[in-house]
Amino acid sequence: MNHEMKSKTKELPKGVMFNAYPDSIGRNLSDVVQMLKRPEFEDVFSLFYILPTVFNSDLDRGFSIIDYDLNDALVSREDLETLHELNVMFKFDLVLNHLSVASPQFQDLLKHGENSRYRDFFIDWNEFWSTHGEVSPDGHVVPHKEHLDKLFLRKPGLPILNVRFPDGSDRPYWNTFYQEVVYHEIAAHELLQSLGIKELTHDDAEKIAAILNDVLSAKRDVSEIDLGAYSRHRNEIVSIVEQKRKYLGQMDLNAQSEAVWDFYDQTLKKLREHGGKLVRLDAFAYLHKEPGEVNFFNRPGTWEYLERLERIADKYELILLPEIHAEYGNGLHEEVAARGFPIYDFFFPGLVIDALDRGTNRHLLRWIREILEKKIKTINMLGCHDGIPVLDLRGKEIDGVAREGLLSDEEIDQVIEKIMDRGGRVKNLYGPDGKKISYYQVNATFFSALGEDERKLRLARAIQMFMPGIPQVWYLDLFAGRNDYAAADQDGSGAHKEINRTTLHIGDIEHGLSRIVVRDQLELMRLRNKSPAFSGELEIHHSDEHRLHLSWKNHGCIATLNADLRGYGFSVTHKGEACEEYVTSYR
Repeated sequence: MNHEMKSKTKELPKGVMFNAYPDSIGRNLSDVVQMLKRPEFEDVFSLFYILPTVFNSDLDRGFSIIDYDLNDALVSREDLETLHELNVMFKFDLVLNHLSVASPQFQDLLKHGENSRYRDFFIDWNEFWSTHGEVSPDGHVVPHKEHLDKLFLRKPGLPILNVRFPDGSDRPYWNTFYQEVVYHEIAAHELLQSLGIKELTHDDAEKIAAILNDVLSAKRDVSEIDLGAYSRHRNEIVSIVEQKRKYLGQMDLNAQSEAVWDFYDQTLKKLREHGGKLVRLDAFAYLHKEPGEVNFFNRPGTWEYLERLERIADKYELILLPEIHAEYGNGLHEEVAARGFPIYDFFFPGLVIDALDRGTNRHLLRWIREILEKKIKTINMLGCHDGIPVLDLRGKEIDGVAREGLLSDEEIDQVIEKIMDRGGRVKNLYGPDGKKISYYQVNATFFSALGEDERKLRLARAIQMFMPGIPQVWYLDLFAGRNDYAAADQDGSGAHKEINRTTLHIGDIEHGLSRIVVRDQLELMRLRNKSPAFSGELEIHHSDEHRLHLSWKNHGCIATLNADLRGYGFSVTHKGEACEEYVTSYR
């Protein structure tokens, strides 16, 4: 297979994309639909990226998929049909790297063990590393150092979840992202019934249950429990506890299994039946795994997988959007774009914050020129369901050659410091030794990241509407949402993300639509969504460094943005024989 062959380029749909969970506004997708049917939203959006709680899921706010059927609690077929009647197309997620432990496939593995039809559907860690590491006292293989050093990890420690098979053995399975093991309290009658040991009385069972439940409530390791006088029954007792444990987690799929590829085919077909047009490939760069190679964007394996997925997507007339976070200096965005795939513009949010905080167009214009010169197809955003990317802006040393970033390390640190000073939270990446290696992203609403300055938010939105690519709009940014500290302070590994996921109710929508900053954003989005100018060519006008002057031109229709990056005032001009003429100034 020729991995240098460029993927055939598909035409992206036009217009502005709304982005929300099905229950981000009100109780379910029906409430979102009712909002979008209001006259204030007429002609504002042509696409809707509905986040994956649209499907059945159980963890990581939807990215731990159980199955790709519609989540009846939040979504109805009628909701989707109504949105289509409003000329809104859908973007959905295919979480490529993993499935929930609650998926039918993993549950079958837990039930049937070695005899499961899905025995090879997931990655048995010990089998994968059997000839490339040493077995630890805990029973899992630790890869040799030269392999371990290549692993790109999303959490401290090895990426495994120990799973109990029906024969009582524990098997470690590859688990790159979230996991949780829950032990339920043990009742005395359960012990008596399960143990079947004649000399144990109900009083004995009560004492054993008390010992066990103290350990479980303290979240201590069950294998190290001190049963005192009952230690001779230790193995039987611990086995009962382990049989009752429940799992939450996102288990990595084994893409060497044909059953996994059959699953991808069935899923893409289902997404098309749901009305999908675009499919975001979540965590695709983690899918290809091979001993001795990196576990993130492994070449050429990643390309082989993407080409195979694209052939499936072509059957169902779907456009694939590979989602990837990596340093600009790594050049992965260029590699993906060069194959004809659209990419997420994760560089844009940090560049806008830098431009507005320092009053300079320099770095932002460099990126816009690169998009145009290299014909990179993008979907951009300010805020989103995740954090504001910062790692993506960095440079990278490759084979001893330093490749600069879109911002210097000092400038990136200034962006991080500003957002943190304004209440942001951080998510880090870790090395195999559990040590933090870098900031991954900063979690904040985009409005709060800008210091809750309405002039900055309005100008940031105007800049986004004049960027190349599809502008994607996070629902909370549209309504100038502030950081939700109460949600971010909740327990749980992903709680920091809730700072930017506040549910808006009907009263919030009514209040928001009375605010000038919201109405102005809607006006700018409607222009981008409707004007034929944005189907043409983008011209960058010469200007002072503190100004940004951009024009889109198409068949006699011209839309122009002329902005002051220091004072935050700007004008939008729309003129030409083929379009309505007006000039609007924003101060």
